[in-house]
Amino acid sequence: MPGNRRLTAAATALAALSVLAGGCTGQSGSGAADDPAKETVISFWHGWSAPGEVKAIEENIARFEKAHPRIKVKATGNMTDDKIKQALRAGGDKAPDVVSSFTTDSVGTFCNSGAFTDLNPFLEKASIDKAKVFPKTLLEYTQFRGNQCTLPLLNDAYGLVYNKDAFKAAGITEPPRTWSRFTEVAQKLTKPRGDSYEQLGIMPTFHGYETTPMRLAAQWSPAYFGADGKANLAHDPAFAKMLAAQKDLVAKLGGYEKLERFRAGFGDEWSAEHPFHRGQVAMQVDGEWRAAMAEEAGVAFEVGTAPLPVPDDQAADYGKGYLSGTVMGIASGSRKQNAAWELVKYMTTDTEAVVAFANAIHNVPSTLAALESPDLRVTPQFKTFLDIARHPRSNTTPAQADGGTYQLTFQDLAYAVEKGDVTDVQAALAKADRQIDTDIAKAK
Repeated sequence: MPGNRRLTAAATALAALSVLAGGCTGQSGSGAADDPAKETVISFWHGWSAPGEVKAIEENIARFEKAHPRIKVKATGNMTDDKIKQALRAGGDKAPDVVSSFTTDSVGTFCNSGAFTDLNPFLEKASIDKAKVFPKTLLEYTQFRGNQCTLPLLNDAYGLVYNKDAFKAAGITEPPRTWSRFTEVAQKLTKPRGDSYEQLGIMPTFHGYETTPMRLAAQWSPAYFGADGKANLAHDPAFAKMLAAQKDLVAKLGGYEKLERFRAGFGDEWSAEHPFHRGQVAMQVDGEWRAAMAEEAGVAFEVGTAPLPVPDDQAADYGKGYLSGTVMGIASGSRKQNAAWELVKYMTTDTEAVVAFANAIHNVPSTLAALESPDLRVTPQFKTFLDIARHPRSNTTPAQADGGTYQLTFQDLAYAVEKGDVTDVQAALAKADRQIDTDIAKAK
């Protein structure tokens, strides 16, 4: 699933999820007592809503029910974390047994609050070695302090999508690999027109769809927290370096105010009116779905994909990127946890199921076997993102007890820096660290 709703939804979802800690009780995985061999109906809530996505999830459920004829799945789509929270607090027959969430930022809260049951006992009982099934980074964002309360269900990798025709016209023969070259290419592709643009090399501001501070920071391989568990933004130079590099790119492409005026005229991210589709921008920070969406929108140019550039002093790490994805878990209050586990196990670990779902919605598979499956439909553009997902230096934002609140704190700081409202970045990072530590302490 594209990451459109993840951080946007996180702001409201995190506030809602913060009250779960006092309101969720239930069985642990080892205490599940229902018999999955008996006729039963389990409820499954997920966030997909687009017709093609809903069709894909229904087809996956149909395959599961064929393999498990005694278990019927009642699926409900377009469910946000806020709706999930309300149902889990209320409990009873109306609460879901199985939940899928786009908001990986909420995993720490789901695990810490006890909203979802720990899946480690289920994995052990099924003789599944999770380290041999899932890529390391995906395991990191689906657990919190050893509590594997969710498992990966497909994967998003972020890279660079670009207009090959625009590159050719500008005499650019390959995508940029380092940040300095990226800045040069973005300038070369930019065609000013009065106080606006005929074509912009890339929209570098942090409000530009998937160009979030976290996506860019990943290229510097940051450590959000130190060994002592404390916030690390002021101590790891990666954050200040990324903010300086992004601010420099903003200045070289016309400045914050000019860029934001241009961005205000952009179309919806998920329609044919997307600025990349329309040729308004020549490069786009995006996920694996964008190339397919651009072609489905009937763009008149050839679409290329590449990893995002890396800092010049990390050139050897080119190919890495930010990873995220959809997660799946079992409500701790469910009385049908063994049956629920059969669905979770099937959708997250069965290679055929994972590959079929990935093919249907243009996402990166979330298991090592599915990544290598000959049944996976791989275009040259899509292969880029498979390689990013496999790269040993690709990284993600770690789970925390406050969910993704710490990311919102960092994001707000980044907004202020690029706008010019912050003069002492180092002091602002130290202040953000104190706020992050306070928020996490309150969430525990």
